[in-house]
Amino acid sequence: MKRGPFEVLKSKEIYKNPWIKVREDKVIRPGGEEGLFGIVEGASGSSVVALTKDDKVYLVKEYHYAQNETTYEVPSGGIDKDETPLESAKRELKEETGLTANKWTDLGYINPLTVVLKAPNYLFLAEELEEGEILDKEKDLIEVTKISFKEALNMVLNGEITHSASVVAIPKTARLKGL
Repeated sequence: MKRGPFEVLKSKEIYKNPWIKVREDKVIRPGGEEGLFGIVEGASGSSVVALTKDDKVYLVKEYHYAQNETTYEVPSGGIDKDETPLESAKRELKEETGLTANKWTDLGYINPLTVVLKAPNYLFLAEELEEGEILDKEKDLIEVTKISFKEALNMVLNGEITHSASVVAIPKTARLKGL
């Protein structure tokens, strides 16, 4: 079987749980040498820049076990089965911040780590916001903050925000909105 310029000799599932699958592919490289690829397939996700009329943005501060650190980022989460990226974005925004939005703009998607990880993350801008109740089951572990968009952009540029979807979505929003 061909995969791009590579010939796949053997593909084997190494590990699987509800969130990730790890696969090893034995291949013949374009130059004729044998090689291995380790691929992690994760869940797809959606991330939302929630922007107010007065150019404030909502961020969530949350501890992430895999990184062993607490990070600031835009509201984000996995896409449930039979859910579109936009439906996921709307759900995650409501769950994590209590917000709903009347205007949505698709900002594209990213592949966070193209070398070994297959887990696309879809990016959205949410505007015309309405406040409501936070629904996340773990809402005690999430701190919601609203700051100026310029401050959030500076946090990206200064390395204070490291969440890949946030690092891409915030500057895309800046360019789109002229901020």
